[in-house]
Amino acid sequence: MQADKVESNDASALIDERIRELADWRGETLARIRKIIRQADPQVIEEWKWRVPVWSHAGILCTGEIYKQVVKLTFAKGASLDDPAKLFNSSLEGNTRRAIDIREGEQIDETALTALIQAAIELNTSRTKK
Repeated sequence: MQADKVESNDASALIDERIRELADWRGETLARIRKIIRQADPQVIEEWKWRVPVWSHAGILCTGEIYKQVVKLTFAKGASLDDPAKLFNSSLEGNTRRAIDIREGEQIDETALTALIQAAIELNTSRTKK
């Protein structure tokens, strides 16, 4: 995976490649997260920046970083989002970002994640309208 910023079609292919090359629970988790994001926002734009998948809609919604022990879903403006299901469990001290660390065997609360994604879209689009 070479480029830091690529076109959307190429980005989708790079994300596909990343999922395939992981070939373990992390790839499965990234694929599941990606599916939830696409269902929550059929207009989401897939990008490849900083060597990680990025999902955008009127600005960055979140990134999908892969580490040895976690798949980290970082919301660019997470500190501004309501999180009634308490999905955010990482990067809680920052003023802007919030993250969800998903470990092997952990279930993803699809309904709560969908709500966070939709809230991030609403926040992004409300800022572009001003």
